[in-house]
Amino acid sequence: MSIIPVINPLDFRYELPESRIPDRPLGQRDISKLLIYKVGSIAQTEFKDLPAYLPSKSLLVFNNSKVIPARLLFQTKNGATIEILCLQTTGKEVNTINASNQNWKCIVGNLKRWKQDNLKIETENFTLSASLLERGGEENTINFHWNTANTFLEILEILGQIPLPPYMNRKADKSDSERYQTVYASKPGSVAAPTAGLHFTDEVLEKIKSNGHTIGEVTLHVGAGTFRPIKSEKVADHKMHQEFFEVDKSLIEKILENDSIIPVGTTSMRTLESLFHLGCNIHNGNENMIVEQWDGFKPTNLTKKESLETILTWLKKTNNDKIVAETSIMIVPGYRFRICQGIVTNFHQPESTLILLIAALLGEKWRKVYDFALENEFRFLSYGDSSLLLP
Repeated sequence: MSIIPVINPLDFRYELPESRIPDRPLGQRDISKLLIYKVGSIAQTEFKDLPAYLPSKSLLVFNNSKVIPARLLFQTKNGATIEILCLQTTGKEVNTINASNQNWKCIVGNLKRWKQDNLKIETENFTLSASLLERGGEENTINFHWNTANTFLEILEILGQIPLPPYMNRKADKSDSERYQTVYASKPGSVAAPTAGLHFTDEVLEKIKSNGHTIGEVTLHVGAGTFRPIKSEKVADHKMHQEFFEVDKSLIEKILENDSIIPVGTTSMRTLESLFHLGCNIHNGNENMIVEQWDGFKPTNLTKKESLETILTWLKKTNNDKIVAETSIMIVPGYRFRICQGIVTNFHQPESTLILLIAALLGEKWRKVYDFALENEFRFLSYGDSSLLLP
């Protein structure tokens, strides 16, 4: 039984001027500002100095998911533009599904103008068709089919656009293909970047290692739900989006060996905390590999060690070398962190699930952090500045 906290999202409102939301990145990734919050005190430096401020022998965990060009533009017979944002395939990996036919959950712009059975994009080499299978409010089920041996990911690379967040108020250009992507991105599947990682360069990563820290990776494919505000009067009534994640056995073993786990970004944090609750589910006989929204508030006596060892035992029993699962975990004030000791993250929108996650980590001190950032002209959201938060 979960004990869902009673929280009013209006308690997590602050004034964010539009001038603090850049629609372009800085010329160099690692010269962004870095706010350092450590046990109540705040300092400011540049992001390239991050390695010097990490706790001794930390394990930094990165989300290696890669943004796919998931926005497609179709024309109806009457000339109307139908914009389709591909959110999630019915399979697990975008690049390994049947190479001629695939169903996706999508957001459709101008849906009311979609009257015909099929929409088509025709090129010299192939035709991509889209059929609307199910209207579902914010998300619709669409069947894509094409007459070439290319995978759907290859189709998207040819026809699609990078889906920038709506608050940037512009279309993606060629520069976004590089800059709205982390330097370590390797697993295609996200429709939004894990933006905390956008500040890292190869030089910063090498300095982290040379300073005695360890690096690990998880994969969580970021969905468009990350931009959705909390519209309900109570946080408990907000429906969290579900996202695919995977974690290798080797990383679980590293986590067991390390007491300073610092995720890079909220997606990495949600993945690591989901891992703990997945172990609890398996321990209790639930092997459906889904972490539900409020699983983090279910009472449990399991320690981190016991939960992760349960997962390792399960992996051995099932002859697997990685966890493949889904999560809709929601981390809000009152949550007890089981794996993470801090976070590297950007600055988030007011009244969002992400600001609630930060408040869960820092308590009321989140306001002190955000007031400092606003007073010292930090940039916010995806192409904004960064912070290292160590409660």
